[in-house]
Amino acid sequence: MSTFKRILVPVDFSACSRAALDQAYSLAEQFDGTINVLHVWNPPLYVGPDVGLSFGETGQTLWDFARAAAGKDIEQFLAEFQRRGPVKITPRLEQGSPHERILSIANSGKCDLIVIGTHGRTGLSHLFLGSVAERVVRHSRCPVLTVRAESKTVAGPA
Repeated sequence: MSTFKRILVPVDFSACSRAALDQAYSLAEQFDGTINVLHVWNPPLYVGPDVGLSFGETGQTLWDFARAAAGKDIEQFLAEFQRRGPVKITPRLEQGSPHERILSIANSGKCDLIVIGTHGRTGLSHLFLGSVAERVVRHSRCPVLTVRAESKTVAGPA
C-alpha cells in the first residue's frame, strides 16, 4: 500500500477547495505527511509584469497588485488549518493555467497524492467552464482524490 507523505492540494478558495484541504489534512495526519497548498493565479489580461501602471495605495503595477492579493487570499484561506496543529502546510503561488501548473508540479515527482476539490458540474456549465479537476485526473501520473463539498440543498416535500 502506498503512503502519502507529500500531498498537493490545489485551491481556488471555494467550498470545494476547503473540503479538499480538510480531507488532505486528515490524510496527512494519518500518514505523517505534509501538505503543499497550491493556488494558481492568472495575471490581468493584456498586462505584462513590466507595464508601469500604478495601482492601489502603494503604487504597485497591476501585475504586482494581483499577485499580492492572491498571496493575502491564500494566507487567509490557510489560517484555520495552520492553527490546527501538527501537519506542516506550505503555501505556494504559481502563475499560469491551473491544470497545466498542477500537472507540472505533480508529474515532476514532487507529490505522492493530489487532493482536489470539484464542483461536480455537468451539462452545459461543464462544457463551457471545463473542469480543472477532470484534466488533472486524466493526465496525472500520481493518484488523485477528488472531493466535493457537501450540498446545502434540502429536498422539498414529496
